[in-house]
Amino acid sequence: MLALSIPKAFSRLALLACLASALGASAAQVDVAGVKLEDHLDLRGTPLQLNGAGVRFKAIFKVYTAGLYVGKKVSTPEEALAAPGPKRVAITMLRDIDANELGKLFTKGVEENSPKSEMVNLIPGLLRMGQMFADQKQLKTGDTFTIDWLPGTGTVITVRGVPQPDPVKEPAFFNALLRIWLGPSPADWKLKDALLGKSS
Repeated sequence: MLALSIPKAFSRLALLACLASALGASAAQVDVAGVKLEDHLDLRGTPLQLNGAGVRFKAIFKVYTAGLYVGKKVSTPEEALAAPGPKRVAITMLRDIDANELGKLFTKGVEENSPKSEMVNLIPGLLRMGQMFADQKQLKTGDTFTIDWLPGTGTVITVRGVPQPDPVKEPAFFNALLRIWLGPSPADWKLKDALLGKSS
């Protein structure tokens, strides 16, 4: 009896080890400037993978980390903008910053990277986003926020784990935000490359 039970015990242990290994692989993380980003996540039932991540610098100062999540890897801005299904930009602050100031920088980034013909349609969403940042007062080191594109729902911005009300339904608005980092005049050229998986 003992001789039979030992192999069974070993096979059970081996199975548990395999399961632990599989779980570990699925929960792998990427370290960006000390911030841990999941390399895979589930966004409302849709599996997404980390396309790339990097740091936004302003002069010599690190401002935040950003990660781009998509359903299937992309390597150009055009592919990222056209990618179907849910998408996410995940941001973690690396320094304290006036939230209103960050909102203004985002608005400026949209203006610098969007076709002039689109701007009139983007204004309502930009005003809503600006008010949301103004309401936050300050973002502190370690604070997180995500910008999600959810087909059928719109652009949902979640600050410190709290989804903000009134998603912006137009797909053009999410793409306008994505162009802040991936457009022709990106916030940070190295971050643009990093988000597209071209550098670490």
